[in-house]
Formats: sequence, structure tokens, C-alpha cells
Amino acid sequence: TERTATAEAFVTMSAPTREAVFAGALPKGDALALVRVAAITGAKRTPDLVPLCHPLPLTGVTADVEATATGARIVVTAATVGRTGVEMEAITGAAVGAVTLYDMIKGLDRGAEIGPIRLLVKRGGASGDWVR
Repeated sequence: TERTATAEAFVTMSAPTREAVFAGALPKGDALALVRVAAITGAKRTPDLVPLCHPLPLTGVTADVEATATGARIVVTAATVGRTGVEMEAITGAAVGAVTLYDMIKGLDRGAEIGPIRLLVKRGGASGDWVR
């Protein structure tokens, strides 16, 4: 069956750091593009990172980064057609995106924080849909 899951991760940072991230003015380069690529890669590599997690043929992964009042929100949606859900792929993608963003800003803002990381929506499968 078709299955999708969406997860989010937050990175809290100072206002000047947030401005630099979304202006593309970080010393390490374009954080937004790198975070999106990292989140997609994280979702695809979930079975390599999470013990006992089944490898899945993903039919799609999207990753977005948006500004919040206190930093950034990374949203990842993973999809598959298969026998098991993609919640772990979405959560792992969001987490890897958040860790990547932290890496990009740590030189400017050692006080940055990651979290929460959480599942927002899961669709498909025998257990049906779930929405936070």
C-alpha cells in the first residue's frame, strides 16, 4: 500500500544567526540547500543508521526549511509503496537535517539547540492514518 510520513525538527538559534542562515550569509555557505540535501540523504540512509530498520524502496522524499521566530523548522516527508511504514525515514531525515544545520551555525552560535524532533503525520497501512 501507499504510505507517507511527515516529521519535523527545530533548531533554536540567536536572531543574528537566523538572519544569516536565511540570507545565505553563513561563512560555510548556503545552509538551506545543504540542509535539504542532508535531510533527503538521511531519510534514504535510515537502515544504515537505525538498527533493525528495514531498507525501503522510497518513492519520494521532500525536505523544506522554514524560518521560525526562534530559528528554523525542518520538515521532511517520505513516501513508499510497500509493506511497512516510512515514519523512521521521515524522522531520521528531519534529525539529520537539524544536525547539519547545527554544524553550519556552530561557529557563530554555540548556544544553538536541536529539538523537538517529532512525527507529524503518518498515512497508510493496517493501522491507518495518524495525525499529531
